[in-house]
Amino acid sequence: MTEIWSYLAQQPLLWLTATLAAFLIGQAIFRASGQRPLANPSLIAMILLAVLLAITGTPFATYFEGAQFVHFLLGPATVCLALPLYDNLPKVRQAALPLVVALVVGSVTGILAVLAIGKAFGLPQMILASMAPKSATAAVAIGVSEQLGGSPTLTAMMVMLTGLTGAITVTPILNALGLRDWRGRGFSVGVAAHGFGTARAFQVHPTAGAFAGLGMGLNALLTAILAPILLRLF
Repeated sequence: MTEIWSYLAQQPLLWLTATLAAFLIGQAIFRASGQRPLANPSLIAMILLAVLLAITGTPFATYFEGAQFVHFLLGPATVCLALPLYDNLPKVRQAALPLVVALVVGSVTGILAVLAIGKAFGLPQMILASMAPKSATAAVAIGVSEQLGGSPTLTAMMVMLTGLTGAITVTPILNALGLRDWRGRGFSVGVAAHGFGTARAFQVHPTAGAFAGLGMGLNALLTAILAPILLRLF
């Protein structure tokens, strides 16, 4: 069995299949739970894959070699977010000014809050630079972190934790705040929790998903501009 596993572990198709299977299991658990936020399918899939890699002693590089096709599809999937946004274009025009204000406030707050907390705990400048772009989507956040002298690996972890936290907590928080407008609900989670939050928004309502995609894209652009400026204050 050891020899068989050693052979299979080197085959790219194995890890692609494992990734898809883990996500399908996560989706099944998510539906069985009544779509509760804590049963986030992405989080469940990540836990399952991490346990599998740990048990089998498989290096991440070996896993990623097989699962990189899923990584490649992130690009086309992001572009496809333009389709529901186009369908909701009249709603975007109607709320243009509130969206701009919410974008600026959300982006600035997301950056300043983590920098202030990090500074209060005495974290070095390198770690602050790594955390500053945490609310942007991973590709942008890692690029900004590198330009600021941060650690791309730490930034990737912060982005993941931010997205997962947002996706899990957004529904109960917005319900408690009494926010019922799907445009506001979606846009806020897109700004705060990028792709994970956008995926959660689409699970709840198509309009929320469309506005989450808009918030994710605009916040990525604004974070790339604001993060270097705000980091100088610390």
